[in-house]
Amino acid sequence: MAQREGFRDWLDRLHPAGLLYSTYEQRLIAELDKARLPKHVAVLADGNRRWARLNAPGETLIAGYRAGAAKLKEFVNWCDEVGLGFVTLWVLSTENLSRADDEEFQPLLDVIATLVEQLSETKRWQIRTVGALDLLPDDIADRMRTACARAEANTGMIVNIAVSYGGRHEIRDALRSLLAEESEKGSTLAELAETLEIEHIADHLYTAGQPDPDLIIRTSGEQRLSGFLMWQSVHSEYYFCEALWPDFRRVDFLRALRAYGQRERRFGR
Repeated sequence: MAQREGFRDWLDRLHPAGLLYSTYEQRLIAELDKARLPKHVAVLADGNRRWARLNAPGETLIAGYRAGAAKLKEFVNWCDEVGLGFVTLWVLSTENLSRADDEEFQPLLDVIATLVEQLSETKRWQIRTVGALDLLPDDIADRMRTACARAEANTGMIVNIAVSYGGRHEIRDALRSLLAEESEKGSTLAELAETLEIEHIADHLYTAGQPDPDLIIRTSGEQRLSGFLMWQSVHSEYYFCEALWPDFRRVDFLRALRAYGQRERRFGR
């Protein structure tokens, strides 16, 4: 299947329109300032359901989730090609869990678990889940944990899969973890209140030890963060794209990188 898709992509690029598109891609790549590339890119891959309604009207919405997962695999490769160190993909929010009774929800979880497994099977990247896996069915959570464990020894880019993720949940869990740690040390709440610093909370986030995202991309025309990486995004640059996620192209990614490189980052100064 992968060979057939690769051959079809090669044929498409031989078409005059494909050649023009490829030329434009190469121009964008040449314009990128390697010294001003982000280290960490995060993406809100939005628009899969709308894409399915527009492009697969005779099928269930799972067609959109599958198309979105295929695009996420492409996106990870694009990030690796330009030399990024970290990428975070938001695939399921805690709010999405309210749809657990919908008939498409279990297939969606299977698509996500399969995505994590396929990324792990490449043996190229470290795969990590960030989110409250305990809120997911045990079989789905176990599949993801097993896939991530297989990728622990990999030395490439770190790929975070934000699944069952909510920004408020993350901060709550960080505080719970911090309080439990201090309690084990014998610290009182009064002592913690006196000594608590920002980095103490950061050390208990899902992404602890990683740099905050420099660039956050959201597709489908929505211009809000919806609680994504609330703590980590305080100095992030944002790039909003009208394309529905399955239609997001490499050229759109390169434009986002170019726009990021042209901005002056002040970090509040």
